[in-house]
Formats: sequence, structure tokens, C-alpha cells
Amino acid sequence: MNSSVALPVLIPFATAIACLFVWNSTRLQRGITLLGTVGLLLSGLVLFQEVETYGVVSIQMSGWSAPYGITLVADRLGAIMVLLNGVVALTGVLYAFGSIDKGREKFGFYPLLSAMFGGVSGAFLTGDVFNLYVWFEVVLMSSFVLLALGGERPQLEGAIKYVTLNLLSSTLFLVGIGVLYGFAGTLNFADLAVKLAQTDRPELITVTAFIFLCAFGIKAAAFPFFFWLPASYHTPPPVVSGVFAGVLTKVGVYAIFRMFSLVYTQEMWLTHFIILWMGAITMLTGVLGAAVQTDIRRILAFHSISQIGYMLSGFGIAGVGISAAMAAGVEGQAERAAMLTAGAGMALAGAIFFVLHHSLVKMNLFFVAGAVKKLRNAEELEQVGGLYHARPFLGAMFLIPALSLAGIPILSGFWAKLALVRAGLEVGTYAVVAISLVVSILTLFSMTKIWANGFWAPPPDTPDGERGSDPGDEEDPPGYRLMLVPIVTLVVLMVAMSVLVGPAFRVVQKAADQLLADRVYIQQLWESSGKIERIDALLEERNYVTTVLGEEYLRALLMPIEEEAP
Repeated sequence: MNSSVALPVLIPFATAIACLFVWNSTRLQRGITLLGTVGLLLSGLVLFQEVETYGVVSIQMSGWSAPYGITLVADRLGAIMVLLNGVVALTGVLYAFGSIDKGREKFGFYPLLSAMFGGVSGAFLTGDVFNLYVWFEVVLMSSFVLLALGGERPQLEGAIKYVTLNLLSSTLFLVGIGVLYGFAGTLNFADLAVKLAQTDRPELITVTAFIFLCAFGIKAAAFPFFFWLPASYHTPPPVVSGVFAGVLTKVGVYAIFRMFSLVYTQEMWLTHFIILWMGAITMLTGVLGAAVQTDIRRILAFHSISQIGYMLSGFGIAGVGISAAMAAGVEGQAERAAMLTAGAGMALAGAIFFVLHHSLVKMNLFFVAGAVKKLRNAEELEQVGGLYHARPFLGAMFLIPALSLAGIPILSGFWAKLALVRAGLEVGTYAVVAISLVVSILTLFSMTKIWANGFWAPPPDTPDGERGSDPGDEEDPPGYRLMLVPIVTLVVLMVAMSVLVGPAFRVVQKAADQLLADRVYIQQLWESSGKIERIDALLEERNYVTTVLGEEYLRALLMPIEEEAP
């Protein structure tokens, strides 16, 4: 059973190594990469099913037990993210087959892409902070080369900005790891969660929390660290932009979700309040930046920043809600505490749902932008036009996800934003709710601008009164029809997510409930110190902490307290 946790990491790296052995044959590299991404998706499905059955699954690498060895662990959130990585990988590779040029194919595009997907899976499944850093570096190195591959001047400029700011993130990450290990003596997520819950050094916890928040904020392109994203996402081939939008920034978002729902839960009134407003300002600055752009991919890049803000705001609302619920419980306001707890759960579920929605929608929009470039050899809105009249199907493939991004009913973006708005109203974060609604309107403005100038307006060289070429007049450029396959696939997945919102939201709600339950469980462990029967009952539960650390280690950790109890 547990070996399934390692497969989403092993398969992409095996694929990358196999591609290196057939370096001189791009055809074989294509075939191997396609098989590898199918394998990654299937392994994600198997892992998701096992997590649905068992709740949490883990494996200890090299025979060393936690918290001393290397742990790979999947809970519901991790399994969802690995499955998303598989979807992004398969659709991205299919799109690359129709869009990537021969030069990049010959110089390691496919092994680099596979290595990046392996690093992303590793980040989603690692059970300790240091190996999260290792996987971050794997992702950084492979993504940097993918950005620079081709050697064009705009690419190199974007890649340098990207790697410079991300190296700052890596430095902060290492500093945080050093401080954290210095006073906690462990880097395992579960072990940290248990030990920090009873630490007598809260000031050090807060310091490391903010160090990690800055490091992860850079990775996620959150305010005020987002400058690298709009400077780099429009420069590489569209397939790279799309894949990056699909999973790359989500690694930073996931790290914030993981660390600040499991490890840093001591002063949620402060840490999550800052995350809440970091998200709100990210929303606003991203959408305002998009409003003044005229290049399609730059518009989409700024909107990626804005949408990251929604995810962080949702997570912040959850933390603020839990903190307020705890305070209400202390004051004896049981009904208010229950309402705030429910709002927090909805906010966290909405944030996870938003991650999935945004990955599918934004990846698809970048792919459509690549198809536009293929047809018009341009991405400036004033240089395209007439696309809907000439390519109505492509126009529809843009319009559906664009409306979803803006939050138009009944598409997936609407349901994601509705959950966050409802949760925000229940928790009382009214200002952030108002900002999110304004940002939705401005998002619709940007999407309308692309539609009006790029699709509906006639081409710039068309005489007045004419709409441009008729459908079928233009020949399909090489690879264009193959590019449509992943575009259609992503639209179908997004529509399915919109129509089946009930089952989809139940999946993310269970993931959110599991994250929130871990904090409560750890609190119950310490409250039961000295009560052997109660501890025995708690250790029989299957959750993140017990699955990773095991009953024997937890019992040894709590034994000194049991012996000292009167």
C-alpha cells in the first residue's frame, strides 16, 4: 500500500533519466515522456483512492523511522495536489507536442519538464521541512533552465529575474530551517506540530513563521514578492507559461497551507491575519497590473498574481475564524464558536477548490494565448483581432475559462469565490470580501478587453466594415490541431468541475476538515497527558500525526509527562 506514495516522485525522475539515454532521438523522448506523464497521472489516481480509503498513507525511506528518516506522506490535500500535478503534466506534454520547436526539443526540454514534475510531486508529498527545501531547489533548477532554454534575450532577462528572487527565497528558507532546528531539534512536520504546541519559546516560533512566510510568499508570487512572475511568464514558450501557471506557484501556496495549518498554529490571530491581508493586497495589485497591460500573456500573468491572492485570503480567513472561535469558546459563546468554526472550514475548502479551479483555467488560457501566437505570430492585442470570426471554436475555448476566471455563474470560478465570500461574511472579514468582489469586476474587465480586441475586433489590416477572413479560409499552422486537444480537455475538466460542484466540493471539504482536525488532535494529546487510557484511545486514531510518527514514538514522547502526573 505505502509504496504508492513514492510512485508520483519516482516516475517523473525515471522518465527524465530515460530521456537522457535517448538524447539524440526526440521521437523516443516524446514517447517516453508521454508514457511517464500517463504513469504520473495514474499513480496520482491510485494514491488519491488510497487516501480516500485510509485517510493518510506514508512511507519511511531507507528504513529509518520518523522523525529521523526521510518521510513521504499523503493526506487528502497532498493527494489532491499530486493528482492535479498529473493532469497538468499530461495536458502540458500533449500541448508541447504541437507547439514546442525542434531546437528546444533537442536540448533537453522533455527531461527538464519531467524533472520539474518530479520535484513538484516531491514537494507535495514530503514529510519534513528540509526535504521540502530540497524539492524546492529541484523545481527551481529545472524551471530556470526551461525559462532560459532557447537563449532569446527576453527569456534570459526574465529567467535572471526569476532565479534571483527565488534564490533569495532559498536563502530565507535555509535561515528558517536553521533557526527552527536549533530550538526544536527536529524538522519533521508531524514532530514539529506536536513539540511546538507546548514550547516555551513562542517568540522564536513567530520569528521562524515570518521567515518561512516570506520564503513561501516569494515562491507563490504573493505581495510584495511577485515582481518575478510578470517579468518571466510571458517570455518562454506558451507551454512553459501554462505549466508554470498550473503548478509552479501552487508549490508555494501548498507550502503555506501545510506549514501554517500543521506547524504554526500557536498564534493564528497574528500569522493568519497577516496572510489574510497579504492575500487581499495581492488580489488588488495583480488585477490593477493586468488592467494596464496590452500583451495577452502579460495580462494573464498579472491575473495569476491576483488569483493567488484569493487562495491566500481564503486560508487567512480560515485561520482568523479558528482564532476567533477559540476566543469565543473561552468566553462561553458556544453558538458563535460553532459558526466561526464552520466558516473557517468553508474558507479553507474554498481556498483548496480555488487552487484546482485556477490551475485548470489559467493553464488553459495560457494555452489559448499560445494558439493565438501560432495563428497571428503576435500577442499584442493591437496586432491580433478577428480571431472569433476566423476561429470561432478557439474563441469559445477562450471565452468559457475567461468567464470562469471572472467568477461568472455557474462556472467553477463562481463557486470558488462564493465559498470564500460566504466564509468571509461568517467570520467577519468584510473588508476583504469587498476587495474580492471589486477584483472580480476588474478581472471581468481584463477578460473583456482580450475578447473585444483579440477575438471580436477585426484584424488591424482589415478595411472598415469587414470582419476579416471567413472560417476555413486560413490553413491550420503545423501542430495547431494537436494544441487544441489539451485545450479542449482542460475546458471539459473545468466544465465538469462546475457542473459537479457538489461532489467536487465535498472532496475539498474533507481535505479542509482533515487539516483542521490535526490541530485539534494535537491539542487533545497534550490535554490528555497523564491520562493513560485517554492517550491510548487517541493513539488509535489514524491521522497525519499518528501515521507519520507512529504510536511507539508518540507514547515515548508523552511518557515523561505521564510519570510526573499526580
